[in-house]
Amino acid sequence: MNELAAKECVPCKGGVPALKGSALKKLRKELGNLWKVIGEHHLEKEFQFKDFRRALEFTNQVGELAEKVGHHPDLYLAWGRVKVTIWTHKIDGLTESDFILAAKIDAL
Repeated sequence: MNELAAKECVPCKGGVPALKGSALKKLRKELGNLWKVIGEHHLEKEFQFKDFRRALEFTNQVGELAEKVGHHPDLYLAWGRVKVTIWTHKIDGLTESDFILAAKIDAL
């Protein structure tokens, strides 16, 4: 299991700056697994599945995880694929918790 996945998401109450530059690169490297940092604003990854049912099951697993940790990604479900987009809305950017959630999603 990725070390990030073992950490807990911390709710952001705002008032903190979004991660930028080397801090983002460090967490991105630690995350691995084909996640992309888009415009220093959000994380994105597309998961591939054999059919719609498996993609839907994964979407539901991500939804349950999101509710459990109180951190909710954007999910796009299509036949055989799910695109996950993560960022912290309160600061309109990325925090360590976004990377933690991404690692937890990979662990599913």
